[in-house]
Amino acid sequence: MSRAKKKVVVIGLDCATPKTVFEDFLGDCPNIKRLMEYGVYGNLRSSDPPITIPSWMVLSTGKSAGTLGVYGFRHRKENSYTDFWIANSSTIKEPKIWDILGEKGYQSIILGVPPTYPIQPIIGHLVSCFITPDTLSNYTYPPELKLEIDENIGPYILDVPFRIESKEELLINIHKMTNVHFETVKYLMKTKKWDYVQFVIIGLDRIHHSFWKYYDKNHIKYEPGNIFESALKNYYKKLDKEIGEILKLVDQDTIIFVVSDHGAKAMKGCLCVNMVLEKLGLLKFKERPKPKTKIEDAEIDWEHTYAWGWGGYYARIFLNVKGREEKGLINPEEFEQWRDKVKKLLLDVPDDRGNPMNTKIYKPEELYSTIRGDAPDLFVYFDNLYWRSAGTVGYDSMYLEENDTGPDDAVHDYDGIFIIYDPKRKIGKNLNQKNIIDITPTILNLFGIEIPKDMEGKIIKF
Repeated sequence: MSRAKKKVVVIGLDCATPKTVFEDFLGDCPNIKRLMEYGVYGNLRSSDPPITIPSWMVLSTGKSAGTLGVYGFRHRKENSYTDFWIANSSTIKEPKIWDILGEKGYQSIILGVPPTYPIQPIIGHLVSCFITPDTLSNYTYPPELKLEIDENIGPYILDVPFRIESKEELLINIHKMTNVHFETVKYLMKTKKWDYVQFVIIGLDRIHHSFWKYYDKNHIKYEPGNIFESALKNYYKKLDKEIGEILKLVDQDTIIFVVSDHGAKAMKGCLCVNMVLEKLGLLKFKERPKPKTKIEDAEIDWEHTYAWGWGGYYARIFLNVKGREEKGLINPEEFEQWRDKVKKLLLDVPDDRGNPMNTKIYKPEELYSTIRGDAPDLFVYFDNLYWRSAGTVGYDSMYLEENDTGPDDAVHDYDGIFIIYDPKRKIGKNLNQKNIIDITPTILNLFGIEIPKDMEGKIIKF
């Protein structure tokens, strides 16, 4: 039996940035503006690494990526050169906020929070996220909710292919998906018992990555007067209108959170991390691979390779250590010496014009007090994340003008956003920067629930 007087709704805007929300489009978003004028807000520092998985789980557990043992979508398996495992809901061993609330008898509605597939039972109702293979899969809890959504909303859309050239088609599909996600959330809020709602609108992330160069005048590929110049603004207007509809469904005892998992900024280019390592003499091929070859499919001379890497919005570097890797080259007692050497060499890598880059490189122990799972030996944020990392090999140059997995205009940034609005209070205060790990303890505190001692986040006071 639910005992909550106070309720909480968490509106997740994947990839929302301080610049777009608090500056560029604020005048077009009256509902968001009102939440800021009456509530508290600020930049929300993302997890390390600042990417969708693990960021939403860091937000939803109050635990770091190191504690969760999740550093991205895929992870190296048992020090293998080629085997890997994919993060999903069963990877997350720490309790999510809806698990903690459920133990106290509170009912939750959860939609689109990554990773929530495969489906796990909750006290309430759940619709899974974009990592779900397709709608033929069991993507709801309870299972019969799937049929209910089909009958009342229509065919559900989990995600859209967004690294494609057909921008007109993509824009239509993103709007269509966003409509379905909001209609489903509103339907659940109207028809189900709930104390806590948390949902993620992944469409914002997709539109940022696909249309950033059309909006950002500082993007190297920006073209004045392009036909998609208003695509981002129009999408933010849609988000604001839908947020207004959500606000009509709640009462004065409902606290509203608007949050994002990370920010975004213009991608300057793509750096082929393994071609960099080859040029530095740290990686050797037995045979030159064709361009766009996956690292696991390349003929690498492991007996003469010191390090290799994986790409993405950040680069993961692995050292080839005797006794750890099958054909390890580095003596274990020299591991730290080699790790420092590789770090120094990568810090000195210039951009495609020979200019220094503001690259940030971290060892896992510098980021986390607890390190679980299969962490890389080094986390590399090339040019402070402005340059995406390509993990594929076989190129003549270290630099690519395009992402190796399809068109992408934006990279991730450290700061997302948060807004907290209590209808019974008028505050209107910028709290500057808070941390994504602080959201769950803040919400638990609103419900009057004692913060678990092992929770790493702190309560945001407002």
